[in-house]
Amino acid sequence: MLGVSHQRARRMLAERRGRVCMEPVSSVFVVLLIFLAIVALVVILKTLYTVRTASAGVVERFGKFDRITRPGLHVLVPFAERVFFVDLQVKQAQFSVETKTRDNVFVQIPVSVQYQVLDEKIFDAFYRLSAPQKQIESFVFNSILGHVPKLTLDETFEQQSGISVAVKVELDQIMSGFGFNILTALVTDIIPDVKVKAAMNDINAAQRAQVAAQARGEADKILKVKQAEAEAQSKALQGQGIAAERQAIIDGLRASIEHFRETVPGSTADDVMALVLLTQYFDTLRDIGTRGGTNTIFLPNNPGAANDFQTQILAGLRGGVGGWADDRAGAAPGFPAAGRVPGTIAASVADLAHVRRGATDRTPYVHFVLRERGLRARTG
Repeated sequence: MLGVSHQRARRMLAERRGRVCMEPVSSVFVVLLIFLAIVALVVILKTLYTVRTASAGVVERFGKFDRITRPGLHVLVPFAERVFFVDLQVKQAQFSVETKTRDNVFVQIPVSVQYQVLDEKIFDAFYRLSAPQKQIESFVFNSILGHVPKLTLDETFEQQSGISVAVKVELDQIMSGFGFNILTALVTDIIPDVKVKAAMNDINAAQRAQVAAQARGEADKILKVKQAEAEAQSKALQGQGIAAERQAIIDGLRASIEHFRETVPGSTADDVMALVLLTQYFDTLRDIGTRGGTNTIFLPNNPGAANDFQTQILAGLRGGVGGWADDRAGAAPGFPAAGRVPGTIAASVADLAHVRRGATDRTPYVHFVLRERGLRARTG
């Protein structure tokens, strides 16, 4: 029994010693597994990569160009290859160029350039230019300075689009060799000095004021011409009206004279006209006296004045002279012109009737003269 117990104890001791030896080996193995997992993860990360849309990948193997990759998932040779990405989207570069025009005016010219990498020349765009935007800026300055100094300030404004086209053509010719496509080169503005701009505004304002003055002068000229034409037509129509009125008066007087001679036997035409003229004369004086604004009237005051009036009027008519004249330079509208000789006694009566009408219409002066004796009546 003792022998059996002794053997069992030995066995248990041996098992315990084996367990103690296995514990360090297990720890080392776990650490090794973790290390291998990390290495595998790093290798996977260094091996797999993706290229985005509108971009391309440039792969180098041991520093030498190997291939160009397109959008999608790709694999690299671990620790031997690396990838660089090239953006194929349209980019914009903005510059401001200061230059002098032919008429010695300094201007600032902002320029915006839109460009992108040519898909078939990715290699040239990536390896031939280190700073594409700086090179584009230098070419823009060179192109602007080669065009604007040949133009005056006004010509520069007029040829703004032409300058843009010239800059684009020159840039496109140069940059296409480096793998870049110039889409547009826009001259967005031309900014002269503040004082020059103010002077240009003053010149423009003065020119517009001159044009406006000429337009106003033409308008005034047209207005005056139209007024003169209207006045001439008015005078012509007024003369026609006066002539028609006188004709009507003459016709009425002729009919009255004939009727009076038939009604009063033995009366002559001279008697009738003497009565009519004297009546018209006194009616005219009455109207002049009752009109407002009358200052002075000169009349003879002897008892035979009425007979003298009649004698003078008839003497003037029989002598074939007579007329009515205005004290002013020209005859007033509606009055007989100076030196007018009535053709008939009835026409003289018509003239006297117009003198009377002129007095009632507040004509400033009424001045009628019988040249035979110088009888005169004046108002105003």
